[in-house]
Amino acid sequence: MDKHEQLGPWVRRFLFEHLIRELNLSPNTQRSYRTTLAMLLPFIAAQLKTPLDCLEVNDLSADRVRQFLTYLEQTRQVSVRTRNQRLAAIHSLARFIAECSPQHVAWYGAVRTVPFKKTIRKLIPYLEKPEVEALLAIPDRTTKVGRRNYALLLFLYNSGARVSDSRAPPRSAHSLCHQRRHQTRCPFRPGSFQNAPPCRTLAVRTFWSWRYSAPTHCR
Repeated sequence: MDKHEQLGPWVRRFLFEHLIRELNLSPNTQRSYRTTLAMLLPFIAAQLKTPLDCLEVNDLSADRVRQFLTYLEQTRQVSVRTRNQRLAAIHSLARFIAECSPQHVAWYGAVRTVPFKKTIRKLIPYLEKPEVEALLAIPDRTTKVGRRNYALLLFLYNSGARVSDSRAPPRSAHSLCHQRRHQTRCPFRPGSFQNAPPCRTLAVRTFWSWRYSAPTHCR
């Protein structure tokens, strides 16, 4: 058997040379790629009833990649995101082999036809109070930028305003404290309206203390 057709040496070069020396990927990414191959290779060997050290590059066909991904989703109950991570590792291995061995370019093109699945991100409807407190604790209030970020986060949390509202806040702190939620005519854009949410006194004081003390370029 031609050594370029054996899959084992390619896997070794991919893990120990390409990922570490050439790409310098993080340890977590390297571990993820190794885990993918640790599941993929025994899966293909079991299907072909062939020892692992006898697998060839062409044994890693597009159809077997699809079967492997189906196995992950149905048997191991992985998420779509994890499934896509495993596929990305397989694509990376196939690309590495094709770059080093031109006779495998057509094989790489077939493996690339296995598509990623679209994932739907779950929207976060709201934050609990401990989560908000953890978010507010992130800015470093000993710096100007940290005080700005803290003031804006506190203002948005207490007022329920949109980010666009914070870009053009009312000129009066008194109006922030005492107004009720309603639509008011926007003084910055004639003929348009903006939300006027109520805001707690602490958030108003924090926001305006930063607003008046910060240099123009930091606002």
